[in-house]
Amino acid sequence: MRSRTCVCYAAVLILLVAAIPVLAHHSFSAEYDSNKPVKVTGYVTRVDWQNPHVYFYIDVKNAETGRVENWAFEMGAPTAIARQGWTKTTMKIGDTVTVEGSRAKTGGFHGNARSVFMNGKKLGAASSEGVTP
Repeated sequence: MRSRTCVCYAAVLILLVAAIPVLAHHSFSAEYDSNKPVKVTGYVTRVDWQNPHVYFYIDVKNAETGRVENWAFEMGAPTAIARQGWTKTTMKIGDTVTVEGSRAKTGGFHGNARSVFMNGKKLGAASSEGVTP
């Protein structure tokens, strides 16, 4: 009976240790390039207000090609951007916004928002750029 209890404790410990990488957070520099600044203006098409990061998507018309590109922008955690004045209803579908941030290393239409300008106001996006863990 005693060895069975030890095996159970060992199994639980192994599972807990195996779960630690799931709790790890990616760094800004792993995904984004601060040497690739981006500034775009477009219409909000979607807002995902959830942990661990708030994402929003905007349709941006490419001045060179005339095509509409759907950009995805990552902001900080909901609690972090709430401290900067955001609520779940601050940004709505159809709003026009200008976003300044850093482009993803993979290119494409993906970035980390540093500032969002809307309705004549500048709001921070709780970017992790320049933050060292």
